[in-house]
Amino acid sequence: MAAVSANKLELLQIADAVAREKSIDRSIVIAAMEDAIAKAARARYGSETDVHAEIDGKKGELRLSRHMLVVDQVENSSNQISLEDARRANPGAQIGDTIADTLPPLEYGRIAAQSAKQVIVQKVREAERDRQYQEFKDRIGDIVNGTVKRVEYGSVIVDLGRGEAIIRRDEMLPREVFRNGDRVRAYLFDVRRETRGPQIFLSRTHPQFMAKLFAQEVPEIYDGIVEIKAVARDPGSRAKIGVTSRDSSVDPVGACVGMRGSRVQAVVNELQGEKIDIIPWSPDIATFVVNALAPAEVAKVVIDEDRERIEVVVPDTQLSLAIGRRGQNVRLASQLTGWDIDILTEQEESERRQADFENSTRVFMEALNVDEVVGQLLASEGFSSVEELSLVDLKELANIEGFDEETAQELQSRAQEYLAQQEAELSAKLKELGVDDALQTIPGTTLKILVKLGENGVKTIEDLADCATDDLAGWTERKDGETIKHPGFIDPSDMSRDEAETLIMKARVAAGWITEADLAKPEPAPDDEAAQQPA
Repeated sequence: MAAVSANKLELLQIADAVAREKSIDRSIVIAAMEDAIAKAARARYGSETDVHAEIDGKKGELRLSRHMLVVDQVENSSNQISLEDARRANPGAQIGDTIADTLPPLEYGRIAAQSAKQVIVQKVREAERDRQYQEFKDRIGDIVNGTVKRVEYGSVIVDLGRGEAIIRRDEMLPREVFRNGDRVRAYLFDVRRETRGPQIFLSRTHPQFMAKLFAQEVPEIYDGIVEIKAVARDPGSRAKIGVTSRDSSVDPVGACVGMRGSRVQAVVNELQGEKIDIIPWSPDIATFVVNALAPAEVAKVVIDEDRERIEVVVPDTQLSLAIGRRGQNVRLASQLTGWDIDILTEQEESERRQADFENSTRVFMEALNVDEVVGQLLASEGFSSVEELSLVDLKELANIEGFDEETAQELQSRAQEYLAQQEAELSAKLKELGVDDALQTIPGTTLKILVKLGENGVKTIEDLADCATDDLAGWTERKDGETIKHPGFIDPSDMSRDEAETLIMKARVAAGWITEADLAKPEPAPDDEAAQQPA
C-alpha cells in the first residue's frame, strides 16, 4: 500500500487511477483513503482514540487530528478533555464541544500499511457494488448485450462491461448452448442487492424479451403507433403476440411482419427459430379469443364472465388444429387472453346441449310434479334450475306459449315449496353429520356445500382452514401419458377453484390463523432459487 507513505502528489494520482479503473467517484476513493490512514493511526495512538485523517483534494496534503470531547470530569483521557484544559487551546470552549488536536505525521510500518490497504479495497469494492446496483436497477426491462464469461452448473455468466450478470438454465431457450466469448442478447428482469454484490438476472425466455425485440425491429412500436398488448410464449417452440394500432391507417400485423417477413424473421432468428403468430388484439374478448386460436376456424363462442371462462365451438375437422400439438395452440391462446378456454366440436356441443336439455326436463318433471311437455317447455325457454324458476318474474313465465298467469303462479309456488323442502332436508342432514353451526357463518358457504364438506369430514372452521384447494376442487395429474382427474369434495358446478381457495382463506381468517391484512399482501415472487445461483 504505497498510498500511506506516498508524497502529496502520489496520493491524488492513486485516487484518480482507482476512480477511473473502478468507474466510481474520486471523492469516494479519497474518503476510503482517509478512513484507512485514520485506522492505521489508531493502531499507533490506541483504538479508543478518535483519530481523523483529511486529504486535501486539490493539493494532496494529509492532516491528522485527534478529536476530544469537552467534559466536566474526564473518564477516558484518550478521547475526552476537561473544560479547563480545552480553554487553554480554545478560550471559547464549552462542555459538549469537540476539540481537534493536530497530530504529527506518522511513519507507518508494514502491518499498518497492509491494514490500511484492506480498508481501502473494502470501501472501493462497496462503492463499486453500489454504483453497479444503481446503474443496472434503472435498466430493468431493457435488452442488454454482453459476452459469455463462463458457464457454471448450466447457468451462463455474462460480462456486461460494467458488471456481471447471470442467465439461469431455466431462463435459456431449450437446446441453446453458449461458449466462452459468445455474444449474447437477453432481457434484464431483476437486480438484487446481495452480500457478494448486486445480482443481475437475465432471461431469454421471458415474454417481454420478445416484445422488446419487436420494438427494436419495428419502428412503429418504438414510436408508439403500434402497441403490443399481450405476449405468450412456449420458449424455443412457438409464441403468440397480440398487437393493436393507434392509427387506423397502419396495419399492426403487417407492420410487425415487415416486407417479405423481414422484421418477424429477425426476431425468429434471435429466438432460435421460435414460430411466432402475430394476432390483431381486440377489446372484445370473444373476438380476441377467436383471433388467438388462429389458424383454427371458430364456429361459436360462449362466455362465462364470472369465472373468466370461454367455451369455443369449432367444426369437427378443426379440433386438432385448434388444440394444437400437445395442446400448445389452445394453451398459448389462453395465456395470451388471460381466460380459460374450453374447446368443443360442433357434434360434442350438440350432444351436450341435448343432454343438458334432457337433464333440465327431468329435474323440472320431478321437482314440480309436471308432465314431460311442461318440463321440455321450461327447458327450451332457457331455464336450467328450480332456483331460477322460483326467482323469475311471473310475467316472464306467463308469456311462455301455452302458459297463463294462473299456471305461472302454480309453477312458481311448486318451485318454492320444493326448495323449502330441499332446505329442510339439507338442514336435517347437517345436524345428522354434526357440522358446527359456526361453519355456516363463513361467506360463500351454502347448505349444499356444507353437507358435501360434512360428508368428507370437514365439520368445523378449523377443519375447513386446514384444507388445501385440491381437497375441495380436485386436481389433475399425468400418468402413463394420460390425464387423470381426481374429484374434490365439492362439484365444480357448485364452486370454482378460485372460489374454493377464497373460502379456505376466509376460514383461516375466522380461525385466527391469519388476518385480513395478510390476505391483501401480494404473493412473493418464486425467485428463491435464483438467489442461490452463482453469479
